[in-house]
Amino acid sequence: GTGLLGTLALPLRAAAAHHRPRSAARADLATARPSRRRTVAELTVLVLAAGAVVALRRRSTAAGGGVDALVSAAPVLIGVIAALVLLRLYPLPLRLAARPAARTSGLTGFLALARAGRAPATAGLPLLALLVALTTASFGGSVLAGIATARDRAALTAVGAEARVFADKPLPASLQRAVAAVPGVDDAVPVRLSVQAADDGGPPLYLVIADPPAYSRLARATGLGAFSAAQLADPGGDRPLPAIVSPRVLARFGRAPMALQPEFGQLVIRPTAVRADTPAQPGGDFVLLNARSVARLHPDTYADPANGPTLLLLSGHSLDAGALRAAVRAHTPAAGPPLRLALRSAERAALADSPLQQGAERLYTAAVVAGAGFALLALLLSLLQAAPQRTQLLARLRTMGLPPAQGRRLMVLEALPQALLAAAGGALVGAAAIRLLSAGMDLAPLALPGAPGGGALGAVRLRTDAASLLLPSAGVVVLALVVALAQAWLSERRRESAELRMGERP
Repeated sequence: GTGLLGTLALPLRAAAAHHRPRSAARADLATARPSRRRTVAELTVLVLAAGAVVALRRRSTAAGGGVDALVSAAPVLIGVIAALVLLRLYPLPLRLAARPAARTSGLTGFLALARAGRAPATAGLPLLALLVALTTASFGGSVLAGIATARDRAALTAVGAEARVFADKPLPASLQRAVAAVPGVDDAVPVRLSVQAADDGGPPLYLVIADPPAYSRLARATGLGAFSAAQLADPGGDRPLPAIVSPRVLARFGRAPMALQPEFGQLVIRPTAVRADTPAQPGGDFVLLNARSVARLHPDTYADPANGPTLLLLSGHSLDAGALRAAVRAHTPAAGPPLRLALRSAERAALADSPLQQGAERLYTAAVVAGAGFALLALLLSLLQAAPQRTQLLARLRTMGLPPAQGRRLMVLEALPQALLAAAGGALVGAAAIRLLSAGMDLAPLALPGAPGGGALGAVRLRTDAASLLLPSAGVVVLALVVALAQAWLSERRRESAELRMGERP
């Protein structure tokens, strides 16, 4: 049993360490020397890849001007260069790991490394296909993730929350209770929005008057100008009211106290914090105030229903759009301006409704699917090509007493090196390609129709998406494990006499 196998381990190691084939046709993966033609070809691809990256970073995808084949091939060329580098480095860890494995008492690790190192030099070619396919899949997936993130942000910026109910005049008092009862609505924050002309002749100021705790929760949930409710605490007396202002308001008026004249009376405010956005007025020049402080200073005019909230901002998950529309219609007054409803989901759907955006998304989705599919196919074909030899070796070792558990371990250890190298390399090269090319890629034309440069969002840059990088690589490793274990399981159920003849020519 295992004693006989251990006795045979030393001769097997000696034969693997000292036997060298004399045939010039044999070129082992661990000892093969790249030819001059291969070096020239690799340098040519390196020059092309460097030229594509430089051209893309200088030109940018937002420049237009037609399709440049070299620029379009930049992600694939980066993957090819990385694969060629890994092919040159791949034999080094095999040689380094084989030496300590030869001195251990176990045979499984030694045999796996010895067979990997004695594989033909062409056995590294599947690694080239794997890495290029994984890089393409990771890059395309990150593009799709960047487009989705940009659309979510643009929709949120347009609405300010999951939903927005607003009108030109104050909203009915019963509307807040009605929309708060709609399924999916977690909170309904009333806001009084007042527009005031500025004394300096610049753009108008938007006065956002809300309850600090509720509005602070909404700002944190949306990520639009999060602040602490304590920053708007009522100072009492006749002291200036603390205000959160936009950067442009601060640049125009500074931090000194200033007087505002809304429709319900004069307010003296003092900027205490600066935020780039706020849910009630994303963008624009805004001044955010505490509704309780304003009510204390103007109890009569501010409490008048004619000066009530002009908009409701709704937060929640999976809002029932139909029930929300019905509630808004039910509270729309018969005479007067209608109530309007804006949904974040509808805004996002409108951004994806352009034929250009839909076609581009389908193209990148096809690239992701094709890249991941080719990676898995390359690995599967590589494993199946060597399956007869592996099965034959496993049958011979079983006749010498190799336990089934060690047979399965041998299959896994022999299949894993290339799969792990391709998976790690694919993730790293995908991240590197995104880092190299992001400066020249503006996703705004794909994500936001009719908004060159991203509109208010600015340029939409390509960013690393962890799921796009890791999921294809993890699929390669899982497939390698499944195939190796399935092959070992099938081998255990066959007769050794049939397995020993596998791979033989009739």
